[in-house]
Amino acid sequence: MIKNIVIGVYCSLAVLLMSFSTNSTSKTTIYSKQKPTEVTWKLLGQIDFVKRKNPHYGEVMYPMVNGTLKALQGKKIKASGFIVPIDSKSYALSKNVFAQCFFCGNAGPETIMGIKFKGNTPRLKTDTYVTMEGTFRYNADDIDDWIYHIENAVITHQK
Repeated sequence: MIKNIVIGVYCSLAVLLMSFSTNSTSKTTIYSKQKPTEVTWKLLGQIDFVKRKNPHYGEVMYPMVNGTLKALQGKKIKASGFIVPIDSKSYALSKNVFAQCFFCGNAGPETIMGIKFKGNTPRLKTDTYVTMEGTFRYNADDIDDWIYHIENAVITHQK
């Protein structure tokens, strides 16, 4: 009889203590429900360049990303723009339509973001205007890569 009472007390105590424990899934849910920060092309355009030596290309202009964008590194963002095909398997998000993007027109490299989609890459038409959410990443060192990226991207609106 005493053995059953002791077991009952231990079980009750265990249930009581578990009710005070934090639930790790609730933290994930709270994080995933946080509103993404909207990143505008005006903000992305607030960038300076500095000339530095590069072992492969000689003197090259490297981007100096502003503090506001540095603070967004790895954070959830929202951005809108035009779809520009890069090759048969990848796209970029551009401030301008294809004919005016930086490698075809008069804009600079800060007017485009590399896209890495969450899951499979969808088939998209050139110059489709989309709004995306994903994780922001900037690149200030690799001149063979985009300055700005949106990773784990999901299209939330498409025209």
